[in-house]
Amino acid sequence: MIDWTTMGPLLFSSIEQTLYMVIITMILGGILGLLIGMLLYATRPGNILANTVVFNVLNFVINLVRPIPFIIFISLVGPWTLQVIGTSIGTNAAIFPMTLMTAVVLGRIVEQNLVGVDPGVVEAARAMGSSRSRVLFDVVLRESIAPLVLGYTFIFIGVVDMSAVAGYIGGGGLGDLAITYGYQQFNYAVTLLAVGVIVVIVQLAQLLGNHLAKRMMHR
Repeated sequence: MIDWTTMGPLLFSSIEQTLYMVIITMILGGILGLLIGMLLYATRPGNILANTVVFNVLNFVINLVRPIPFIIFISLVGPWTLQVIGTSIGTNAAIFPMTLMTAVVLGRIVEQNLVGVDPGVVEAARAMGSSRSRVLFDVVLRESIAPLVLGYTFIFIGVVDMSAVAGYIGGGGLGDLAITYGYQQFNYAVTLLAVGVIVVIVQLAQLLGNHLAKRMMHR
């Protein structure tokens, strides 16, 4: 059973905390991930800004960080979180590792989508005298916009998952609600409620992402 007198405010507060963590992470991690992905693409051997050292370093870091389970990653970057945020517990503390992990994973997704652009289009733009930066931003990035929307939608869902794990460090949100008031108090109804709200958020994000990507493809 759910006591809505106490659970109602807790539920709305948890939804607010989850959306706060997810939105801030998507903004910060989204920007960093885009920059990392574009740099990976541009510095690939034989590409427009080919730089073996930069490419290999970024590639190594991504391959090193990406396989780490997020619950372990939180502990791993705990000292950095303490230095940057001032605490390793709470909602803002959870955003720091979420942003780092999002940037790393998204960087790879962005790179893969940019690599999929037809090389002929890039060569045509270069032959017309376009600068390297203009080719990267006006040609490659624009050609990849629809797949990137789907990629960001995929990452959004992953960030929602990370926000649930953040409950283990007092990050709040729906994960903390499910753990503290559901699992630890043997109240299965609260766990189902938290899961249900997370599913709704994810489904809405997926529908919006699909709609935006479809519109971009028809332009």
